[in-house]
Amino acid sequence: MTTKSERPPIGYARVSTNGQDLQLQLDALLKAGCAKKDIFTDKVSGSKSARPGLDECLGNLKPGDTLVVWRLDRLGRSVRHLIDVVEELRQRGVGFKSVCDGAIDTTTASGELVFHIFTALAQFERRLIQERTKAGLESARARGRLGGRRPMPLNDPRVQTAKRLHSDKSIAVPDICATLRISRATLYRYVGMK
Repeated sequence: MTTKSERPPIGYARVSTNGQDLQLQLDALLKAGCAKKDIFTDKVSGSKSARPGLDECLGNLKPGDTLVVWRLDRLGRSVRHLIDVVEELRQRGVGFKSVCDGAIDTTTASGELVFHIFTALAQFERRLIQERTKAGLESARARGRLGGRRPMPLNDPRVQTAKRLHSDKSIAVPDICATLRISRATLYRYVGMK
């Protein structure tokens, strides 16, 4: 459990578009004890990984601080991302609190327990997805379907061109690859086809 510091909490607020207003979140963060100068903001979709306000906020947090958000979805792009961010905060000795999600306050024992339950559910979900994917692949294989790219036929013009250019020892491999717009590995796979 992270202990609370003497410093006021640090706030983070985000809206998805410029047309939305941050004021509701800012008012809630101020009411939660954040100083106006210690509230970081972003106006960007939650699905975007580049969030300069969040990056600056995370960079300003010190051990013993508490990060406060209006709601959980303002911080994380997904449940997994949210859990990763909060786990990183925990490892750095930083608390986390969500104003609207009252039970989420990692500076208290019960709040930390609730977050651990979230973490366990996310891990459970990830494992279920892995199991379903594996079962689907096995089922497809049992029906004779193989995944991956279809094999390139030997008479494909790309294969024939690669073989001809490679057999002409006056042309360098990087030039062949650039001309055909293929990687070196693809060139050698084409050349090795029998």
